[in-house]
Amino acid sequence: MQVLEEYGLEVYLVDARQAKNLPGRKTDVKDCQWLQQLHTYGLLTRAFRPADAICVLRSYWRHRKDLVEMASMQIQLMHKSLEQMNLQLHKVLSDITGVTGWRILQAILAGERDPVVLAQMKHPSVQSSQDTLAQALTGDWRAEHLFTLRQAVDLYEVYQQKIEACDQEIEKYMQSLDARAEAKDLEPRKGGTRRKNQVHFDLRGQLYELTGTDLTRIDGIDAMTAQTVVSESGIDMSRFATEKHYSSWLGLCPNHQITGGKVRRRRTRRVRNRAAQALRVAAQSLHRSKTALGAYFRRMRSRLGPAKAITATAHKLAILIYRMLKYGMNYVDVGQEAYEQQYRERTLQMLKRRVKQMGYALVDLHSGEVVS
Repeated sequence: MQVLEEYGLEVYLVDARQAKNLPGRKTDVKDCQWLQQLHTYGLLTRAFRPADAICVLRSYWRHRKDLVEMASMQIQLMHKSLEQMNLQLHKVLSDITGVTGWRILQAILAGERDPVVLAQMKHPSVQSSQDTLAQALTGDWRAEHLFTLRQAVDLYEVYQQKIEACDQEIEKYMQSLDARAEAKDLEPRKGGTRRKNQVHFDLRGQLYELTGTDLTRIDGIDAMTAQTVVSESGIDMSRFATEKHYSSWLGLCPNHQITGGKVRRRRTRRVRNRAAQALRVAAQSLHRSKTALGAYFRRMRSRLGPAKAITATAHKLAILIYRMLKYGMNYVDVGQEAYEQQYRERTLQMLKRRVKQMGYALVDLHSGEVVS
């Protein structure tokens, strides 16, 4: 497809379900003729494919995600080796690849077997005591399990090096793209230590230069989530006619199946969209947020349940991203209290219309006056 586009041809990527009803014996020649006939009638809808520059970024980012998953697999193999040696280190430490866990693993592979000496390597921020760590590090040191542990640790280090190299390539490529803004205009934030699996460069600044807006202003959206959405859908929102088309492409809106004028089914379409998955994870992180989006998520959860509330909030996040990328709008959080006040006012207006239609009136219990 990319080769054909380089020759100046307009290529259509079409959903196979739109052209599957081919009459007669099915051959490649008849398929081509049938597709050509459908295209002349305007019956084929072109599938979305981002710009070529974004496709390159998407390939890099998807490869990085694969590397992170393979590194996570090595952590699971470390857990397995420790469990087989009756070492319960992964049960007293939340992350065995953290500072304390990594020190202990390196010491074990270097030949240290004394649980008391290993427990003394703990970081002051670890909540478990040295006695608890010593008990967890008392086990059966079998050679075959130590060998598999060493292999998993070595492979984990290799994958971390590959992830860092991939980050360098992503940074270099993003710097080569056309910039819409300058990172120096970005509002600074208090920077903390780099968390696990985060990129090794200023991703927030690079995204701001690429998109011209700060998507991380949206509650629940961090730089990693914004990068996933941008690498999958691009920054040109004019490819989608409206925000409804965009949310439909993501699979975050109801898919009404109507028969005889009645809606038989409203469930969202089953799509495998990485951007939608990232937005769902971002929506789930708002369950305790003291923001307007957090209040929206909790209201949806009380009405629809957790699963539908996550989809509804992810849909709202997608609309905000669409508007910011298309119109250059900046998101400003009105706060939890302002959102709840607006919801109460909308509910009151609805109640007044309902009772007026039924011939009744609302009365304020505190003052005894009729609510007009």
